[in-house]
Amino acid sequence: MGIRNPEQYRAGLRDKRTVIYRGERIGDVTEFDEFRPAISHSALAYEIATTHPDLAIADDGQGPYTAFYKLPRTTEDIINRGKLIEAVSRMGAGTIVLKEVGSDALFGLLRALDGPGLENARAFYDHCCRNDIALAVAQSDVKGNRSLPPHKQKDPDLYLRIVNEDKDTITVRGAKVHTSFSANADELIVLPTRAMSAADADWAVSFAIPMDTPGLSLYVSPYLHGERDPFEHPISSQHKLLESLTVFDDVRVPKERVFLNREPETAGPLAIAFVDYHRFTAVSYKLPLLDILVGTAKLMADANGISAAGHVKSKITELVTYAETVRGLAELSALRSQPGGNDIQLPDPLAVNMAKYHFAHGFHAATATLLDLAGGLVVTGPGSDDWADHDTRKVLEKYLAGAVPAEQRMRLLNLIGDICTGTWGGYQSVLATHAEGSLEAEKTQIARSYDPERAVRYVSDLVGI
Repeated sequence: MGIRNPEQYRAGLRDKRTVIYRGERIGDVTEFDEFRPAISHSALAYEIATTHPDLAIADDGQGPYTAFYKLPRTTEDIINRGKLIEAVSRMGAGTIVLKEVGSDALFGLLRALDGPGLENARAFYDHCCRNDIALAVAQSDVKGNRSLPPHKQKDPDLYLRIVNEDKDTITVRGAKVHTSFSANADELIVLPTRAMSAADADWAVSFAIPMDTPGLSLYVSPYLHGERDPFEHPISSQHKLLESLTVFDDVRVPKERVFLNREPETAGPLAIAFVDYHRFTAVSYKLPLLDILVGTAKLMADANGISAAGHVKSKITELVTYAETVRGLAELSALRSQPGGNDIQLPDPLAVNMAKYHFAHGFHAATATLLDLAGGLVVTGPGSDDWADHDTRKVLEKYLAGAVPAEQRMRLLNLIGDICTGTWGGYQSVLATHAEGSLEAEKTQIARSYDPERAVRYVSDLVGI
């Protein structure tokens, strides 16, 4: 077993991976300026072993390893996992860091599979623990015409599929999208994205490969492109995620790394097994972001001198209610956790999907409230160059002071702009709507997880039917 440090993590990224950014091939991703904030952000998943060893390091008698990969066997394990994810997210300014998603996939594989696929997954899990591997997960297919299943698509490559097989390997072709951390992870787990029929057997595939596998290409999104000033952008200047279109151009995968090989009956259960953990990760890593929203609202109201106004108190109370409801449901999902397949504990699907739905449903209203409390200076105020100029700063300090000095007020305004109005705020807005599953997907899981029998029986007894 082993624990790597941040520099060892960075060294592991120096390989022959194919990364395309803004139409150009990137050589050493660790030396590319646009990727530095993202790699430093993800390195927090290794730094936390030093800052929070009680949460981040596990030892089951075989030596220390990252607690992100500790298999949950009890309710306490799920509770501790939530604490770990919240702690690393707090280090990352309320944003997911790196190992959370990969461990969600590992747990899903180990819970949903059986037979040779399970044995391969167990061997890969041991490999990840021994080497403290940084994992990315590719699940979402590009999907083409979403009204059609994989085998009816005009282009069969719009879902990842097996195109060839021999004694030792399978060969896959197609693409996945929304692959977080792909350019700055060591290896990639591929999962099916949906339930499949027998006719979709070629598309029912799951495996793991190193990022520098021949034929694998990562087309990284430039959405968060550009250097950001720390004064104007206190979060996005330091924290960034890399997302990619992940293309498999006849990639050969050794069969010992294959977890699902043309088994359509397992595709849906495996996809859901991953989601059961991934949405718990989602609500755990969102908790610091909710604290940011509440804390910033309170400080901004104080800075503007409006804290005593009744409508302001009401708005901040609404934010507190929103934040604490998500936290309470997240904690409930851990307390109600239950044994799953292969004796692996899973968070309560009903509570965890309610938590994720409540977060997503309320996020845009919460940011609107924050902007309401801040005022128009979020988008009309001066920049860091103005603040750095001695003569200009004297003017700004005189005229932009509120109930607090101008610098304090401006830093709060810049924080609000970063998380609500800029590209980082836009990114967070889309994440709230689509990451870890859409609102409709969460509602579907809530309906599936809720057993109405108790309520129905109670009403039936009341009315005598």
